[in-house]
Amino acid sequence: MPGEDARQVYSSGELSAGDEIEAWHNGKLFHRGKVIRTVRATDLFWIVDARTGMRRLIDAEALVILRAEGPGDRAATQLAGAPSPTAPSTTAYSATGTSGSNVPLFQEPGFAS
Repeated sequence: MPGEDARQVYSSGELSAGDEIEAWHNGKLFHRGKVIRTVRATDLFWIVDARTGMRRLIDAEALVILRAEGPGDRAATQLAGAPSPTAPSTTAYSATGTSGSNVPLFQEPGFAS
């Protein structure tokens, strides 16, 4: 995907509150949202998930983190014939909303349903 390397985030130290990110694993989008807090010593950061509105703890070492594309970038990618990287995968979550992956997807304990 053109420009993916420029968008990739390698550690939580590269992020600030307010940054929009996407968290990918095995080519599937698992989370997209706005960074609300970083924990640089552990390479973890909190986001508000755009799909659910829930807070999520993201491990920058376990997932591929990309800065979210702007509307103009997304249109250019689609014109180039590449699939939209922001389209949520229908297979990433089961009917119960749990991940089909072995990657731990953390949720703040106070918000567990």
